[in-house]
Amino acid sequence: MVCLLCMQIILVVVCIMIFIWFVRSYYRTQHALQWWSCRQSLKLFLEAEIIRDNLLQEFFTIRRSLELLPVENQGLSFSQTQECLTKTNSFHLSLAQLSDRLFPAYLQDSLPLAIESTIEPWVHSHPHLYFDIEMPKSWRHESAETSLIVLRTLEELLEITLPEVLTELSIYISLKQVENLGQLMVKITYPDVSALTFSSNLPELSYLCETFRFLTSGKTFRQSNSNSVAWYFCWSVPVL
Repeated sequence: MVCLLCMQIILVVVCIMIFIWFVRSYYRTQHALQWWSCRQSLKLFLEAEIIRDNLLQEFFTIRRSLELLPVENQGLSFSQTQECLTKTNSFHLSLAQLSDRLFPAYLQDSLPLAIESTIEPWVHSHPHLYFDIEMPKSWRHESAETSLIVLRTLEELLEITLPEVLTELSIYISLKQVENLGQLMVKITYPDVSALTFSSNLPELSYLCETFRFLTSGKTFRQSNSNSVAWYFCWSVPVL
C-alpha cells in the first residue's frame, strides 16, 4: 500500500514537472515569436517611410519636371534630357533596392547567391568589418519560405551582434549541406573577450534561435573559443 502511494506521488510530481516544462517552453516560444514579429513589422514600417519620404517625392519631382516643360517645345535640350535621365535612373535604382529588401534577389533560385547579395551592402557600408564568405557553387532547390527565414535570421544575427562602434571584426559565413541538413554558420571574431561576452549574452539572440527552431523545425547551437563565437543554424533540406 505504501509502495503504491509512493509510486502515485512520484507520478504526480513527474506530471507536474512535465507540465511546468511545457508551460515554460510555450511562453518562451511565444515571447520569441512576438519579438520576431515586432522586428519584421518595424522593418516594414521603415520601408513604408522610405516610400513616402523618398520614392514618392522623387516621383513627384520627375512628374513636376515633365509638367513644366513647354508644351510647344517638341525637342528637349541635352541638359534637360540628361536631367530627366538622371532622375529616372535614380528612381529606378531606389525601386530595385526596395524590391531586394522586401524579397531578396536570387532567393527563389539560389540561397547562396541570395546570401552573397544580402551581405554585399554590409561590406560596402561597414569597411571596418572583414567578411569572409564561403558559399557552395550549387544548392538544392528548397522553398522560398525556408530560404527567406534563413536569410532573415542571418540579417538579424548581424544586426544584433555587430556593434555600432567602429570596431574591427572578422566575420566568417559559410553555407554547407551535411547529409540532409542545411547548415549556416556565422563565426564572429571580436577584438577582446569582453566584447564577445557582451554580444553573446544578449537576450535577443535567444529569441532569434528559438524563432528559427520553431519556424524551420531545425536546431541551433553555438561554440565559443577564446575571443570568437560561431553560431550554427541547421534545417532539413529536400532529398533528391
